[in-house]
Formats: sequence, C-alpha cells, structure tokens
Amino acid sequence: MPTHRAQTVAYFAAAAVLVVAATQVPGRLAARHDPAPAEIVPSQVQNPWLWQATVGQHPVGPASVLFFTAHTRYLESTGVVVGRDGGYRLLPISVGEGHGLLSPDGRWYLRPGTGSLVDLRSGDERRTHRPGLHPLTWSPDGRSVVVSRSNDDQVITYGPDDQQLNDPARPDDLLIVNPWSGAERVLPVGVFDSHSAAAWSPDGSQLATSGPVDPAAQLAERERLVVADPVTGAVRWQVELGDRRRLAGRAAWSTDGRRIALLTHDGCTTGCADIAETLRRPWRIEFLDAATGRPMGAPVPVPGSATELVSWRGGDPVVERQSPEADDEKRRTALAAISADGREQVLLTAPTGVSDLEVPGDLLGRAAFGGPDPRPSPFAAPPWLAAALAVTVLLAVLLLMRWRRRRARLR
Repeated sequence: MPTHRAQTVAYFAAAAVLVVAATQVPGRLAARHDPAPAEIVPSQVQNPWLWQATVGQHPVGPASVLFFTAHTRYLESTGVVVGRDGGYRLLPISVGEGHGLLSPDGRWYLRPGTGSLVDLRSGDERRTHRPGLHPLTWSPDGRSVVVSRSNDDQVITYGPDDQQLNDPARPDDLLIVNPWSGAERVLPVGVFDSHSAAAWSPDGSQLATSGPVDPAAQLAERERLVVADPVTGAVRWQVELGDRRRLAGRAAWSTDGRRIALLTHDGCTTGCADIAETLRRPWRIEFLDAATGRPMGAPVPVPGSATELVSWRGGDPVVERQSPEADDEKRRTALAAISADGREQVLLTAPTGVSDLEVPGDLLGRAAFGGPDPRPSPFAAPPWLAAALAVTVLLAVLLLMRWRRRRARLR
C-alpha cells in the first residue's frame, strides 16, 4: 500500500476515534462524582454556558432548582435545570409556551398545554395526557395535578351586518388529572371564567382555588376564593377578594393548616401607567382563617414585588419576589423568608434576567436551603458540538501536516 494511502487511512481512523471520544468524554468530565447527591437547595444559581447540553442530551437527574432565562443559545426564555449533583442542563420550551411545574420529587417536569411530561432522570419526553390543560399545582402526594381547562370557542363568528353571533367566553373547568395515565375528573367548585391559582391543605383534605368568575371580573382583575372538598367539589366557604388581593400561590396554606395566605398590594390596579409603576406597588401578606374565611392575624410587609408564596420556613412564609427595575434584563428574582416584622432572609438568588424560580416540593417541605453554589460545567456540551469541535481540530492538524510536507518537498 502506498505510504500516502496508509497515512490517509490512519487519519480517518484517528478522526473516527476522536469523534467517538468527543461525544463520550465531555459527559464523563461533566459528571459529578459525589458519593450521594445533595438533597439541598443551593443559595445561588448561575447562567449556563451558551453550549450547555439539554436534559435530553445529558440527563442530570432530579432537580434541586429550575429557573427560566433568555441568556442561553436559544435567545429566548429557556428552562435551566440544576440537578441535585450540581449539574446544569437546558430545558428548551416553545415560543409562547408558559412555565410548567416540577413534581414534588423533582424528577418530572409538566409542560403546560402540551400534554407532555419530561423525565429529568432519563431525558425522555412523553405525551401522556390531553393537551390544552393549564397546570396549577401538584397534589401533596405527587400523584395528580390540579389543572384548569378552557372551554372558550376558538373562533368568533359574525353575521352579514358585522354583528357578533356567538360569545366565545365560556366558564373554565377545574380538574384533577393523573398526568401519567391521563385519567381526569371535574371538580364542580362553582362558575369561574378562569382559574389563577390553587393550593392544597397540608393533609390533602381541602383545596383552595381562586380566579375571576366572569369576563367582567377578568377585565377588572377581581377574583373569588373558594375552599372545597377535593373529592366531591362541595364548597365549604368562599370570599370575594376584589382587585387587590389574590391567593398567595401553591403554598398559600400554612403548614399547621390554620391559615390561608393572600398577597395584597396597594397602588394602581388595572390603570397602572407602565411596568415600572406596577413593580413599585407595595405588597404584604394577609391571612384568612382556613376554617371560616375570616381575616386573622396581622399582615406581613413584603420587600420588593411579590409573585408567589412558595413555602414556609418555620412559621415564616417564603416568597418569590422581584426587584423593581422596569427593564426585565436588569430585574433580579430571589426566594426570601419574611418574618412577622417584614425583615427578610434571602435564601436563593439568581442572575439578572431570570423570570422564575422553581424548587421541588420535597426540598421546600424540609426547608432545605443553604446548600453550596454549583457552577455549570463547560464540559457538559451537546454531543454534536463536541464532535464538530473535534473534527475542526483534526482538519486543522491535517492541513498543518500537509503544509509542512509540501514545504519539505519544496526545500
């Protein structure tokens, strides 16, 4: 065999070995080798590398934190999963797709509206239930999800004189869905134009839900709160929240089962001049007696702009709150425990531009905050990128060797 032909075969063999190594080695280098994953929430998360692998390319296992940011190679809102071993992976979402929910054990991500579940341990995504459902909260045991289903008509029809012939707005349904089997049942908790939030009691025996009851209330941002039996849907009590109060979120029910938290603001309602005025509104947490719906206790002032009550730390609520910058690229999101006098202890911080922070329910329930701050590994790259870089390096080496041989012949 001619020498140059043998060299060509050797080059191609080297290229194959390099490509295979490039697709396998980065994942091994990115893997953490701790004896056991840390069952604790880090105190800070970082922006991922632009070439960070997705959960489907290099699964990272159950999440300790999930956040959403546009500071990725997709240049739009993207989920970023921080595994319990400290690894970072991207969770791409479609344009216009909302933010979904982590299961209480951190293993599953429920996509809103698509009918899909993402297994963060394997990276697989499966269509398991009907699309068009808006998830509100997982049940405490992690076996089902409370969802809202829109019944609005998709098309408005008009007559020959341009008169509207149909009303597309119809009350939404509240359902409890098994996201793996697709089994669902309707909870007849009353008429709601839409549902904005839901919260389970700690023992799972009661369910609180809120939302506007008709299109006029939807426009005016007036909501009603209903506490019902999650099996029969029988309403135990209800109160009108108006346009300045709302159910505080998925963890609105206190851990002792005695109180239900509301987020209340002062200032503008539907007539805010801009986003800056909206974010400057002062917020506080108010409480209702879970047995009667009557106000109880003193309100707790919240620093910053509160978005949701996500957990409890002892008797103190833990809220997700944002700084008041009008530019969302400069705004900061954090989780903070708020004491009765309004003092806060920041538990988890994120870079500017992060729009949401999700922590699994099992870690929230143990108030497992204060973990180390893992950094994303630059080696956790998609296999195609590693292979492309390997081929590029190999071609550069081959070109250099060819140039050196040509130069030697000329001499």
